[in-house]
Amino acid sequence: MKGLLSLLKPRSREEQRDSTLFTTAFANLGVHDSLLVSWEERAVEAGATRLPKSRGGKLLQSLWARDRYMAHLDGDAVERMERFFTFAAIPANRDLILQDEYGNFMVVLLTGSVAVDREQPWGERLRLAETQPGDILGEMSLLDSGIRLSSCTTLTDCEVAVLGAAALDDMMAQDAQLAASLVALLARKLSLRLRGISARLNDNRR
Repeated sequence: MKGLLSLLKPRSREEQRDSTLFTTAFANLGVHDSLLVSWEERAVEAGATRLPKSRGGKLLQSLWARDRYMAHLDGDAVERMERFFTFAAIPANRDLILQDEYGNFMVVLLTGSVAVDREQPWGERLRLAETQPGDILGEMSLLDSGIRLSSCTTLTDCEVAVLGAAALDDMMAQDAQLAASLVALLARKLSLRLRGISARLNDNRR
């Protein structure tokens, strides 16, 4: 963790210039564009309406300030990050993410609750979680444009912050230190989540 969080420390102008040599293109990871479901498409299907950045940004800052890991991003960093996010309001009973589709965006839940379900091979629909404000959904596919492993459906009216791969590329190009910090923290949270799932699966086998 110490190594990842060292990315959060301010760097000299020379180091910031050098960091652009390692810019990663998140929006072009080998999955054909025709297979990807973008947030723009999903927003239309879900009946999303635009949420003012003034409200969305304030909610994001407040939630991440209380998060064990995202709090490593100070208020200034989150404020700089806001311009790369899209903020939206979504009605209840709408799909944000669908299992087995290819996606390249993540969702931060700002208000409301979202169900995370997985369809089992034998047809059973398994409820994996009911998320709360501050939870992040779909970050794995944001980082690799890979297939979605579960579906995420709003249980109530929700407000969300969305970050797409193209916006993450823009952040990497315009503020590489900020993007690296965000990716490091997302990787840390994702690793802990996967370890937790693995531990539960092992317990169920005993």
